[in-house]
Amino acid sequence: MARTRVIASPQKKQSAAAKIKPTQDDIALRAYHIYLERGCTPGNPFDDWVRAERELTENPIKQSRKPAPKSAAA
Repeated sequence: MARTRVIASPQKKQSAAAKIKPTQDDIALRAYHIYLERGCTPGNPFDDWVRAERELTENPIKQSRKPAPKSAAA
């Protein structure tokens, strides 16, 4: 009896950016910045969270960027 070969389906290669997931702290910080950018006016925290998560997932560079320390004025 002939043997049948099982061929694995081709797998999609994910880019390095797709593999990086922002932490909850990263998302919370970005959502807070969105709130500040809005002028601290009332909004929907869930919408801010989803927007922050989407931004950090699409642009992982933003997530690793930290604000530069302020230099002391002499």
